[in-house]
Amino acid sequence: MSLQALVVLCHCDREKTSVTSWSLLLYCCLWCHAGSNLDYDRCINDPYLEVLESMDNKKARKYEAVKWMMVFAIGVCTGLVGLFVDFFVRLFTQLKFRVVQSSVEECTEKGCLALSLLELLGFNLTFVFLASLLVLIQPVAAGSGIPEIKCYLNGVKVPGVVRLRTVVCKAMGVLFSVAGGLFVGKEGPMIHSGAVVGAGLPQFQSISLRKIQFNFPYFRSDRDKRDFVSAGAAAGVAAAFGAPIGGTLFSLEEGSSFWNQGLTWKVLFCSMAATFTLNFFRSGIQFGSWGSFQLPGLLNFGEFKCSESDKKCHLWTAVDLGFFILMGFIGGLLGATFNCLNKRLAKYRMRNVHPKPKLVRVLESLLVSLTTTVVVFVASMVLGECRQMSSTSHSGNDTLSVQGMSEDVNSSIKTFFCPNETYNDMATLFFNPQESAILQLFHQDGTFSPVTLSLFFLLYFLLSCWTYGISVPSGLFVPSLLCGAAFGRLVANLLKSYIGLDHIYSGTFALIGAAAFLGGVVRMTISLTVILIESTNEITYGLPIMITLMVAKWTGDFFNKGIYDIHVNLRGVPLLEWETEVEMDKLRASDIMEPNLTYVYPHTRIQSLVSILRTTVHHAFPVVTENRGNEREFMKGNQLISNNIKFKKSSILTRAGEQRKRSQSMKSYPSSELRNMCDEHITTEEPPEKEDLLQQMLERRYTPYPNLYPDQSPSEEWTMEERFRPLTFHGLILRSQLVTLLVRGVCYSESQSSASQPRLSHAEMSEDYPRYPDIHDLDLTLLNPRMIVDVTPYMNPSPFAVSPNTHVSQVFNLFRTMGLRHLPVVNAVGEIVGIITRHNLTHEFLQARLRQHYQTI
Repeated sequence: MSLQALVVLCHCDREKTSVTSWSLLLYCCLWCHAGSNLDYDRCINDPYLEVLESMDNKKARKYEAVKWMMVFAIGVCTGLVGLFVDFFVRLFTQLKFRVVQSSVEECTEKGCLALSLLELLGFNLTFVFLASLLVLIQPVAAGSGIPEIKCYLNGVKVPGVVRLRTVVCKAMGVLFSVAGGLFVGKEGPMIHSGAVVGAGLPQFQSISLRKIQFNFPYFRSDRDKRDFVSAGAAAGVAAAFGAPIGGTLFSLEEGSSFWNQGLTWKVLFCSMAATFTLNFFRSGIQFGSWGSFQLPGLLNFGEFKCSESDKKCHLWTAVDLGFFILMGFIGGLLGATFNCLNKRLAKYRMRNVHPKPKLVRVLESLLVSLTTTVVVFVASMVLGECRQMSSTSHSGNDTLSVQGMSEDVNSSIKTFFCPNETYNDMATLFFNPQESAILQLFHQDGTFSPVTLSLFFLLYFLLSCWTYGISVPSGLFVPSLLCGAAFGRLVANLLKSYIGLDHIYSGTFALIGAAAFLGGVVRMTISLTVILIESTNEITYGLPIMITLMVAKWTGDFFNKGIYDIHVNLRGVPLLEWETEVEMDKLRASDIMEPNLTYVYPHTRIQSLVSILRTTVHHAFPVVTENRGNEREFMKGNQLISNNIKFKKSSILTRAGEQRKRSQSMKSYPSSELRNMCDEHITTEEPPEKEDLLQQMLERRYTPYPNLYPDQSPSEEWTMEERFRPLTFHGLILRSQLVTLLVRGVCYSESQSSASQPRLSHAEMSEDYPRYPDIHDLDLTLLNPRMIVDVTPYMNPSPFAVSPNTHVSQVFNLFRTMGLRHLPVVNAVGEIVGIITRHNLTHEFLQARLRQHYQTI
């Protein structure tokens, strides 16, 4: 098969994904097919109706109570994961800096700084190597994980994204990445870790721990799992920033596509549980004050407060809003530049790094670590300036007890190569953990040289852009905040020095700069505003932060998308946006649907089902019957045809038939006119089938599914009308349901009635969730291929459907808000004319169909 043919098979946009190699194409196919869609719509079939019939208020309250307990457990476990990561990052970082700092101080006099550099390289390369090895074990653990979780909540199943092995490799890998001195953060991976905890904990089973399984009958559907993943992602944000409300809004704004009021309370409760679990243990471990709740999150900005001796200082004024808007504009430009460069790097890696052996990815990570370490060491020793320490000491800054820090801001000052009462400003920023450097820029009274801030911003901008995307777990929040804080502090220095604005507070400008740059990179608005407000504990910053983020987002969106959306698009994931463009309403459902259907009949032979499942990759199939004028004659042919026609006639609803039922229920009789209008029940004798029409059609027809009762022998010379004959739509049945029926031998023979077919309960149908058997791995030799399967009890007889004339915006809103996976297109007389999937609603597909529409006008 050629490369171009495989592109067509995978339905990948070659221009969009720049498919130039087999490895990259296979990566695209992995996302297109293995990364199948999730089904958030309930299947209202007979087993589910049996569950509803047995449900009462007591059972419903019990189910809701179990759900609340699960949400609380997810929050607690997410907080403990954050505690684990923070403890070991702090331990390894303090060990590294203690050894290297003492070596630098000793070698300053002896002239052996090269030895200090080698010691720092030894620490960093070892930690980064371990992080890369963990990613080799579970590749999906690389990066922040936010694009993958965003895809999952949008309805796309990414292989391995919520496995136990993923969260283990993610948590351990990110602590090595951060301790290894890379310009990455641990906050983004916390969101992914929380989502994995939310997905796995309510299942009480794991593919990595097959022997540990519990008989827990609850939450065996994509819908329930989606809700728990939303709660876990919000808990990750809450644990990272100490912002439970911001976490809830993050899950709503950036992640979930489908939301309800009941879920909001559960997500907020989960976020609160994560925040206070982490706060409780961190306060006890670091301060020995159990129950004091002094450290709400992994990253805290401390208290912003002007010096009491500076009467002119204000946190911000109305005049400053103009500067904040300008900073938002510049932050949007810088963020767009960052995203553009990182996108080019990601494409380069997809073409030249990922196709090569895995060792190349490890070497790339080591190269980034080596470069970062050398730049940090040389810049700290050579480019730093000796600045005078502040002579004032007050509770607002110098002796500030910052939440989230176990020591004062000034205690992290570095004095490399500087005399007494001075400090090295570049080393103070580079030779500290990133959280300490952010606090330095927010709260340090001493000034940082404009040259130092400019060089620090430039180096950090380039190195963090290069780092994001290598094969290590890495977050982007903290590097963006630190880079933006340096930008904001630089603006404050320039305004003070050259314009003479003595009233401004440098910490505020550093905070606004951090918000501007982070907003320009990730393009978040509501949730990021609340996260920053909760991290500062200063509600008065709400207006400037919101304005800055809005301007940064609008500016950045003019050039490109946010960093997470860019990486989603590079993977070829069919992510659905919040809404379609206005001009898309020129299209109708009939313009974008897929008319060439693979379908099944209400009663179908096993050999036909196996043929369909093994020769297609579809995840759902319409259940149909054909419209014929001579059905009475065909019912004399065989039992299989007769059963299908009987089901069709019994499923047709008429006004007269409904009125007759109601009249009979009232012990009255319809009038003679009404009785004549009603369809008479057809009773015919059905002789046994004389020849295997199904086998004959399987051998002669090239399509993977047979026509069960054709007027004539099938032929490749069929006309378009014969191939696309009218089909009455009765429902949808999923691939997983058909496989389950085959595995459990749910069928009946032609000599029996369909009532003799075994019945499966809802628990039996969902027992293998979420990993149903693959049809290609099943041994079906014990099944008689001539046996018949009645799929009607297990199909969804009332799925969402649209008319062929429905506008695309209506189709899109229905598909997205209801969390659909398949949307049948049914005409006015109940015939299915096509089907719409996620692929048909992607921006690229709609653009292509819109161009075709313009050409036909």
